[in-house]
Amino acid sequence: MSDWRQTTIGELLILEYGKPLPEKARDGQGFPVYGSNGIVGYHSQALVKGPGVIVGRKGTGSSGTATFSEGDFFPLDTAFYVLVKDSTQIGMEFAYHLLVNAKLTELATQTGVPDLTRSRVYEMRVAVPSVPLQERIVEVIGAVDGQITALVVEADSLLRVRDAALGDLLSRGGAGWRSAPLAKVGTLTRGRRFVKSDYVESGLGCIHCGQIHTDYGASATRAMTHLPESFRGSMRLAQPGDVVIAGTSENADDVGKAVAWLGDDEIAVHDDCFIFRHDLDPKFVSYFFASPLFQHRKRRFTSETVNLEKIIMPVPPRDDQERISAMAEAVDAQVVALRAEAERLRQARVALLSGLLDRTIDIETAELPSGFHGE
Repeated sequence: MSDWRQTTIGELLILEYGKPLPEKARDGQGFPVYGSNGIVGYHSQALVKGPGVIVGRKGTGSSGTATFSEGDFFPLDTAFYVLVKDSTQIGMEFAYHLLVNAKLTELATQTGVPDLTRSRVYEMRVAVPSVPLQERIVEVIGAVDGQITALVVEADSLLRVRDAALGDLLSRGGAGWRSAPLAKVGTLTRGRRFVKSDYVESGLGCIHCGQIHTDYGASATRAMTHLPESFRGSMRLAQPGDVVIAGTSENADDVGKAVAWLGDDEIAVHDDCFIFRHDLDPKFVSYFFASPLFQHRKRRFTSETVNLEKIIMPVPPRDDQERISAMAEAVDAQVVALRAEAERLRQARVALLSGLLDRTIDIETAELPSGFHGE
C-alpha cells in the first residue's frame, strides 16, 4: 500500500470548458459530439484529441457524469473535458475511473443546483497509486467491461436474429393463412387519461404508454403501477388476452410497440395507447407488432401517431400462431438472461472499482466477479 499517495483532484487534473456547437452546425459525421450526458451527435471536426474524459457540467441527472472517449471528440459547453497535468503521475483512463468512483453526480446535487463547479471537484481528496498499479487497475476493470460488452452484443445479435426470423415467417405465410386489416381481425379502443400523480401503492393495475417502451417486453402478467380502485368505472380496461399498443412515441420507429396483457385481472390503459381485443394467440399478436413486417407496413400510416386499423396483418392458423410466438419467446428469454447477467456484472464492477480505489481490495489479489471468464 506504500505505492499510494494522498492528493486532490485539482493537483492531478484540469477541467476545461467545452465549446458551443449548435445542432444545426453539426454535419453528422466524423467525431462524436459530447454533451452533459454522453454522445449527442457527430461532427467532422474534433476539438480535443483522444483518448479523453468528458464530465457533465449542467443538467439534472447528468451533472458530474463521466464518459470516456477512445478517440478524438468535440465536448460541448455543457460539459468539461479533462487534461492531465503530469502523465507520469496519472494516466487518462485511470483518471476516468477515479472520477467515476468520486461520485461527482452526488457532488453536483448537494447544492440543489444541477451545475458542477470545478472548484468543488478540485478540492476532493483522493488516493492515487503508482502508474504501474494504475495500469493494473485499468486492466482488471477493462476485462470486466469487455465481458459486459460481449453480453450486450450477444443480446442485440439475438434480437436481430429473432426479428429476421419473424420477418421471414410472417412474410412467407403458409397453408391456411389469411390476411386482413387490424380493424377486421379485432377491435381497437383508445385508453383513457390518467396521470402519474394518480398512482397508488396498490389497487387497479394500469399501463402508461411510456412503460410499454421502457418496462415491458412482449407480454406481461403483473402491473408495474396502480390507480385507486375507485378509478375502475371511469377507465378503459384491457382484459386478460388483450394486447395494449403504444399509439405515440418520441420517434416513429417505436410507435406501435405492444405488450400482451396476460394478468389475472383487468388493467387500466392510458389514452396514448390502444386496446386490441381479438381471438388470436396474444403473444403472436404482440410479436407481429415487433416484427419487421409491421414496421414496414406502418410507415404508410405513421407520423407521431399511427392509424392501426388500416394495417394488414397475417393471420395463420392457431397452431402456427403459437409456434411462432413460442420461437420468439424462447429467444427473448435468452436475451433477458444475457441482459440480467450484464447488469449483475455492472453492479459487481461498481463494487470492484470502489474496493480497488478505496484499497479495501488488494489489486494483487483482486478476483474478478463470479461468472467472468478472462483470457
